Amino acid sequence: MKISIEQDKCVAAGQCVASAPKVFDQRDEDGVVVLLTPDPPAELAEETRYAAAVCPALAIRIEE
Repeated sequence: MKISIEQDKCVAAGQCVASAPKVFDQRDEDGVVVLLTPDPPAELAEETRYAAAVCPALAIRIEE
């Protein structure tokens, strides 16, 4: 699984961080998503997929 994000699409809702805090974080100054783990381990796959699904801006892409 490879994760990529489009920071320019991010609306700083924080759903990704709430869903997968080991994979995503937010910048302090504006809340835009920061990718912590571009290639998360298998045990984080389910929560990472959920985070992408609940992103209101569709700023998270997953390649299996």
